[in-house]
Amino acid sequence: MTDDLPDREPDLPSAFLDIPGVRNFRDAGGVGSLRRGVLFRSGSFHTLAPEGAQRLKALGLRTVIDLRSPFELEVWPDVRHGLDHETLSLPTLPANREDTDQPWPEGQAELYPFMAATAGPSLVAAIRRLGTPGTLPAVVHCAVGKDRTGLTIAVVQSLLGASEADVTADFLRSNAGLGLLDGPTPYIDETGTERVSRPIAAELLASSFAWIRAHHGTLPAYLHAHGATEADLAALHTNLST
Repeated sequence: MTDDLPDREPDLPSAFLDIPGVRNFRDAGGVGSLRRGVLFRSGSFHTLAPEGAQRLKALGLRTVIDLRSPFELEVWPDVRHGLDHETLSLPTLPANREDTDQPWPEGQAELYPFMAATAGPSLVAAIRRLGTPGTLPAVVHCAVGKDRTGLTIAVVQSLLGASEADVTADFLRSNAGLGLLDGPTPYIDETGTERVSRPIAAELLASSFAWIRAHHGTLPAYLHAHGATEADLAALHTNLST
């Protein structure tokens, strides 16, 4: 069941960085051939503190890939405190929760296959950007860095040769990063509605990849169907691999 408490994965404290005002900030490297210090993942920067901005500056941050919806960006825009990175808005999901054509699923079990079905253009655009010289170091973030960011980073790590077990273990670290090891916690979303943030579990990410395999056979074929070229995938390897 997706709402059960997740298995307690051993945490790797070195993966997490203390960036005041940003939740769940950690290095995505060290998984597959993805090298450390070039790709980070996190929650949004809308409460970034000045001290946090200084720490991001020390990392040499050059690019932020924001996976949130336009409505989220309007309500909770990232703050910079003088940082000069480039920001790309690449929404993973349709415009907002109230989109009548493709409303976001409320349940986790439905959300992850839905993300796989809708995220292709965002994933391809993110891969192209990450493969572009001068982009790194980069951060990929959504609201809390758990679901949309989790899928995007898992795709990148998988393309760079990471095993399913290693990708999943890194995905599950968001439970520790967000204080979800002991179960769901309430939060107020961008519409002012109280919702419940639930722990993630391995089968959620697996369901996204199962959708991709069922509809396209392989991850590269899925990305090709959304416009990625072999050159795009090769550039990702060149720019991010050890």
